[in-house]
Amino acid sequence: MKLEDLRDRLLKELAGCKGRASLFLEIEGLIIEFNGNEVYQSASLIKLPILIEALRQIEAGKLQKDRLVTIRESDKIGDTGVLQAMKVKQLPVEDLLSLMTIVSDNSATNLLIDLIGTKSINSTISRIGMKNSILQRKMLDFDAIQFGNDNFTSAADLALCLKEAVAGVSLNKQSRNTFLSFLLQQQFKEKLPFYMDDALLKIGNKTGELPGVEHDCGIITYGEKQAYIVVLIDRLEESESGKSTIRQIGKHINTFITGVSTDSDHM
Repeated sequence: MKLEDLRDRLLKELAGCKGRASLFLEIEGLIIEFNGNEVYQSASLIKLPILIEALRQIEAGKLQKDRLVTIRESDKIGDTGVLQAMKVKQLPVEDLLSLMTIVSDNSATNLLIDLIGTKSINSTISRIGMKNSILQRKMLDFDAIQFGNDNFTSAADLALCLKEAVAGVSLNKQSRNTFLSFLLQQQFKEKLPFYMDDALLKIGNKTGELPGVEHDCGIITYGEKQAYIVVLIDRLEESESGKSTIRQIGKHINTFITGVSTDSDHM
């Protein structure tokens, strides 16, 4: 499949999507973009710049990865994650970072926001060049949303974030490897990676969901090459149509990279 064919297939999937959709794909040194600077609620994708800033603070000695963080019952909130079901009274920063990324733990994320600081996270967002992104609330703070304080991002911003995290100058090699390893251990694989052949390529991804919102983004490694993909969808009446669109996008990218077309069954 040629890059022009891939572009046509991706744009066709987006055109048929039942919500508002954006895409940013950097592959083989080229970019396929569709509404890349449109602003969306970030949902859990805001956890990616939080991870970058945490790793940066660990490098600088401002934050110790083995520092124990106290976890009170009042710190435990619902939705994604496992911390609300755990009996632990303390966890090291490193474990909170893995919980935030790998199982999208909201309780761990809020503890980290307190520890790292909203101002520091937003400074890193600005320094990376994420022009349409901001952290203004903690996870599941729906009161803040009512007052207009939400977390926002765009597909182009997140692609920039992913690329900076593993190939930029914000982090040293050890931190870049840590960032990627967390994404590669991702537990939520039902969107972009669903049809991807993990024997031929590695995809480290991070999903995000809210009512009417389905997002996924990832770093695809194959041989010596890396591709960066972000798909953001909102205004969905039902989530499955959004997930289906993202799965099909992953499928087309898989075909482009591997030269092998997958059938409709989950590989």
